[in-house]
Amino acid sequence: MTINSFNPTPRILMGPGPSDVHPRILQAMARPTIGHLDPQFIIMMDEIKQLLQETFITQNQLTIPVSAPGSSGMETCFVNLVEPGDKIIVCQNGVFGGRMKENVERCGGTAIMVEDEWGQAVDPQKLEDALKANPDAKAVAFVQAETSTGALSDAETLCRIAHEYDCLTIVDAVTSLGGSPLKVDEWGIDAVYSGTQKCLSCTPGLSPVSFSERAQESIKNVKQRVQSWFLDMNLVMGYWGAGTKRAYHHTAPVNALYALHESLVMLQEEGLENSWKRHSDYHQALKAGFEAMGISFVVPAGSRLPQLNAVNIPEGIDDATVRSALLNRYNLEIGAGLGALAGKVWRIGLMGNSASASNVLLCLGALEAVLSELNAPIQQGVAISAAQKVMIAKGR
Repeated sequence: MTINSFNPTPRILMGPGPSDVHPRILQAMARPTIGHLDPQFIIMMDEIKQLLQETFITQNQLTIPVSAPGSSGMETCFVNLVEPGDKIIVCQNGVFGGRMKENVERCGGTAIMVEDEWGQAVDPQKLEDALKANPDAKAVAFVQAETSTGALSDAETLCRIAHEYDCLTIVDAVTSLGGSPLKVDEWGIDAVYSGTQKCLSCTPGLSPVSFSERAQESIKNVKQRVQSWFLDMNLVMGYWGAGTKRAYHHTAPVNALYALHESLVMLQEEGLENSWKRHSDYHQALKAGFEAMGISFVVPAGSRLPQLNAVNIPEGIDDATVRSALLNRYNLEIGAGLGALAGKVWRIGLMGNSASASNVLLCLGALEAVLSELNAPIQQGVAISAAQKVMIAKGR
């Protein structure tokens, strides 16, 4: 059988990730590949570190992209900070808090769970109660932006409480980086990880991480070797460390790093706070359209993640039927629910280049058309005008 070149149908990506990749970033990936120890490439690496520090709002020297997707960033934080016997407080309000728990256990630690209902933000009082009951805990881990539900937790407050009990903080910012306020130094985040495929509008495959000086001291003083050779920060920093003399650790994904560099340059051009506002503005427009249509949100007002909108599927409507129609007829991808929310909600992303007026209007119009054909209990003919009013008010 002859296999031809793969040319996918262009999609509009409004699921939980990846987001639409800007043409500038795709063009950057097509630039000539050079060696991962080439002097020019090393200059670009230093620029990526600087741009990531600006994006995380940190002075942490150990701020780099891990050469693998966001889940590797999670594992990087845990394998470098958790040793056998360590007690870690893990806050879970969705799927990804559960993955934190598994990382702790695979490192030989004990996970003390602080659980909240899916769709709710992490309860700071529950965290404080757990810390009082476990004064020997080493760290607190939580998801700032829970991608499975669209809930946004108060990272600043949770970190403050953790530090009051002398704990390190490990924060999942995969869906928040570049889209919602995230202030690593000001909030006292010790270890944070993210992904490139969400609000940075980059391709999947890299995971920005940052470690505070306190976390770096912990990494240097581990009692045994980090269980992962590839993710051991003591080794990786020989390649990503300061200066132009770099020790070979692994062959970096050269062209993927071109893409990240371009995406961070674009974010710098837009302005970080402007990016936060853009995501919020288009969320407000999408929200107005959904509410006019009669579709409700999973997460209570005040805890909603602007770039990941989890909405309840109207009664009597089959999840997969709608998503299939959107994909096949409109080339529009939205996300299904995960875990306990599977079949009950849709997750609609407004991330990075996907956070635009045209996408908001397309999503509302296409969804209304499909639901109307299925005789869903919605209000017809009102969603787009409701969204447009908000966008005009926001100057979009």
